[in-house]
Amino acid sequence: MLEPARFQQRHRALNISSEEYTRRRRQLMRMAGDDAVLLIAAAPERVRNADANWPYRQDSDLHYLSGFPEPDAVLALMPGRKHGEAVLFCRERDAEHERWHGESIGTDRAVSEHGMDDAFPIDDIDDILPGMIEGRARVYCHFGREPEFDAQLLGWMRRLRQLRGGGVVPKEFVALGHLLHDLRLYKSRGELKLMQSSASIAAEAHRAAMQAAIAGRHEYEVEAELLRVMRSRGAVPAFPPIVAGGANACVMHYTANRATLRDGDLLLVDAGAEVDCYASDITRTFPVSGRYSREQRALYEVVLAAQLAAIDEVLPGRAFNAAHEAAVRVIAEGLCALGLIKGSADHAIAEGSYKRFFPAKTGHWLGLDVHDVGDYRVDGEPRVLEPGMVVTVEPGIYVPPGDFTVAERWRGIGIRIEDDVAVTKDGNDVLTDGVPKDADEIEALLASR
Repeated sequence: MLEPARFQQRHRALNISSEEYTRRRRQLMRMAGDDAVLLIAAAPERVRNADANWPYRQDSDLHYLSGFPEPDAVLALMPGRKHGEAVLFCRERDAEHERWHGESIGTDRAVSEHGMDDAFPIDDIDDILPGMIEGRARVYCHFGREPEFDAQLLGWMRRLRQLRGGGVVPKEFVALGHLLHDLRLYKSRGELKLMQSSASIAAEAHRAAMQAAIAGRHEYEVEAELLRVMRSRGAVPAFPPIVAGGANACVMHYTANRATLRDGDLLLVDAGAEVDCYASDITRTFPVSGRYSREQRALYEVVLAAQLAAIDEVLPGRAFNAAHEAAVRVIAEGLCALGLIKGSADHAIAEGSYKRFFPAKTGHWLGLDVHDVGDYRVDGEPRVLEPGMVVTVEPGIYVPPGDFTVAERWRGIGIRIEDDVAVTKDGNDVLTDGVPKDADEIEALLASR
């Protein structure tokens, strides 16, 4: 086990370099063209209740282009600007503000440490940025994401029209995501190292959760063990963990995490870590008692076989949906063989009857967001996988407790197995293989509790 101090030292070495952020910005500006301006606002601080804020998390696109961690910031990218193409508006250093809220980065360090060409105080943006926009033909931005920033942007446009008669005001607003999110789909070596770090921490957290999941304890006690490991390794949870015992596992987005663990039930744990904004996403389903029942094991083996078949389809040149189709085939055959679905697997697939027990898709993109950006279809066809893409593979079987079309012994069993898989030049790399998923291996680990 890596000691926390040593982990922190290694973690700092994994950070994306300033040179990589610069390359990303330049590539995006080349795609946008010399007559464009690109504007990306920081995520605002979010109020939890009264005067308490949620922990701050930077907007993923701003992080991807700058690594800048603070709110109250706007990144302006202006291809061809003589005095610097990458301009950041951010908080200025202020002793009184810092006395209450901690040290700010400030404009000087935005240039010296974060690789900006120029930086100005955010309080001056209304006076400075409209002049920079003047003469540009197009504005790339995330219009509609943050109403406050949208209103500010429209105000700048109105001011330019009033001052200049509208002749040099950008005539076109373009969705930034069409360019930027395609870039984010392809992970660099630095990004993959961070995602491996995130996956390794999440794997350790899952193993600790298995050790803590004892009958009589509560789901939130297992959640606490997940969070303990993540925070002790310098990570945060990538999303609210799902800790679902028994029939709760049949609720796809269960997050109450309050029930008591019971012998004879399965426990589904879906949790991921986030390191420098890069996410992991792992699900394991295991018996609270330490041994799968006959029915639980039968369904588990079907899901595991489906997942392994799906992972085999995560290859360069294969369509994104090939993994889902492989998982559906195995699950349909298994459900028919066990008698939960009548008739043939071909009929179950054609009619969609398998969706009663497998209503979800098999995976999604993974990166700075858990459900990461990137189109799943291109020109109407499923996207072809390429090296650098990262997907989750997470088939499952969920038998609702109130489904009286199946025998009682199957009801209330929910199983999902999820791993993070990077597409490589020659095949794939399962980033999350640090958690056992073979049924015998899981039982052996649980026997050591």
